[in-house]
Amino acid sequence: MAAPKVAVVGAGVIGLSTALCVTETCPSCSVTVLSDQFSPKTTSDVAAGMLIPHTYPGTPIHVQKQWFKETFTYLFAISNSAEAAEAGIHLVSGWQVFKNTPKEELPFWSDVVLGFRSMSEAELQKFPQHRFGQAFTTLKCDCPPYLLWLEKRLKATGVQMYTRKVTDLWELHSEYNVVVNCMGIGAHQLVGDEKLFPVRGQVLKVHAPWVKNFIRDGDGLTYIYPGIHRVTLGGTREKDIWSLSPDHSTTQDIFDRCCSLEPSLQEAQEIQVKVGLRPSRRSVRLQREVLSQGGLKLQVVHNYGHGAGGFSVHRGTAKEAARLVGECIAALQGSSSRAKL
Repeated sequence: MAAPKVAVVGAGVIGLSTALCVTETCPSCSVTVLSDQFSPKTTSDVAAGMLIPHTYPGTPIHVQKQWFKETFTYLFAISNSAEAAEAGIHLVSGWQVFKNTPKEELPFWSDVVLGFRSMSEAELQKFPQHRFGQAFTTLKCDCPPYLLWLEKRLKATGVQMYTRKVTDLWELHSEYNVVVNCMGIGAHQLVGDEKLFPVRGQVLKVHAPWVKNFIRDGDGLTYIYPGIHRVTLGGTREKDIWSLSPDHSTTQDIFDRCCSLEPSLQEAQEIQVKVGLRPSRRSVRLQREVLSQGGLKLQVVHNYGHGAGGFSVHRGTAKEAARLVGECIAALQGSSSRAKL
């Protein structure tokens, strides 16, 4: 068959990194990215981009750890390259603090991040409301520059990108051999996934260049993540709320919570408010599906539902999705060679 045509639907961090992995694992493919929104208007642009994994109850821990390890290794190499600043990737050290000692003092990812250890009594004096903490160094992805860097990489390999709203995967049947669904929360409507639900996140981006260390409350709700130009303050986790409008009282609540962890933030300037809908489900949907309609078949790969943990596992899940695309292409080539017989 001629060069297989692959459409990746969605241009957030999952869609772009999946498209990149497909070009790397299947260089003979023609890859196109289709999305109604590109950076800076994607959900990924709102994300803090901190590599601290979120746990998916429906996915085996060893699989989650593999995804995280592959992502960390990939971004660590970029952070050690001349492209680190353009890609918006840097190492950041800090603390995760708990009011009570967690059941799991060693999370599954503790040996992937750098220098993981329990905090000393002296360090804990910085957080008088907290009794236990973990110190480590991880990677921070400044999301808009990273998405633009991914787009640049894709264009350099000949990937086409078009602004297009896809309302039904079948509309791509006549143009593409394989369709990869990386629609995030949009998959709720696109493929009618009732297991997918929004978790509304509101964050603040502030100018506070003196804040160099990340601080994260162990409940995952309050966090301070310093980026290259801005510090991200969070946050909220509001299940099944679809509103993208900033809430003023929530802004004040986030600011107050973060100031209780880092009082110097009282002097932060230029506060911007951002809202995104995390595409959440019990497990990431990462699978092949063959759609059938009137005797026609469409090879589909799904890669969505990463919730709050997309940046932490994006490269790992993209590699797996690319492998599934390879399976789809092998199946198509097998059926076309059988047809010739």
